[in-house]
Amino acid sequence: MDGRDPGAPTAARAAGAVPRAPDAPAGPPWPRLRRVLRGAGASLLLAAPVVAIAVAVRGESSYLHGLDVRAVAGVTDLTRAEPALHAALLGWQEVTQPGWLVLAGAGVCLWAARRHGLGSRALWGVVTMLAAWGTSTVVKQLVQRARPALEDPLAHASGFSFPSGHAVGAAAVGAVLTTVLWPLLGRRARVLVATAAAAVAVLTAADRVLLGVHHPSDVVAGLLLGCAVTAGSWFGRSAAPPPARADGGVPADGS
Repeated sequence: MDGRDPGAPTAARAAGAVPRAPDAPAGPPWPRLRRVLRGAGASLLLAAPVVAIAVAVRGESSYLHGLDVRAVAGVTDLTRAEPALHAALLGWQEVTQPGWLVLAGAGVCLWAARRHGLGSRALWGVVTMLAAWGTSTVVKQLVQRARPALEDPLAHASGFSFPSGHAVGAAAVGAVLTTVLWPLLGRRARVLVATAAAAVAVLTAADRVLLGVHHPSDVVAGLLLGCAVTAGSWFGRSAAPPPARADGGVPADGS
């Protein structure tokens, strides 16, 4: 015994120091790593056909060109024979302009952020939609494919043909909004929203071919590219560490 009173405060306690608890061990990185790998794999899987089609277009593949020309000729004959269908397609073309789609998607993201506190997820959504739009523009300049040549055009569109900007926008905006709204939806609503987003994208792609302003390979590449950009963006977001909160918790939107 050293003769000190066990109940007497130590010098550290007298100075007001509080013993520091050891840091909790960090959680295993495997769940986040698995999400990252799944996202990267999905992005690469979707982007690979786009690259393959682009190479075939730039290489002037006679096989692909023949398929596209025959398909456009067949479906535009159908559109030309149905005035009501033609009018509906022209209307859908205007509603699904990439700029309008991104603007509408940004509005939904803003609502999700302000009303439901999904700020980080909503910001990711807006950035991703703009990235998809920009990527489509860059790829058009790289490939420089001419639009289908019709003797009696059903619609007029400027710029290059590959990929379809309408298809890229519809796919990216649909995928982004489904992802942003996912935490707010029940099981049935998730199926409904995902199905509606896919239907809008497919209808938009079909519209471009039926009007004769895009080849089928343009819209297929556009749909895949829009999904690839979204998957790649989500992969990047998953790879980043979640933003810290003042109380040390996890953000409400799972960021």
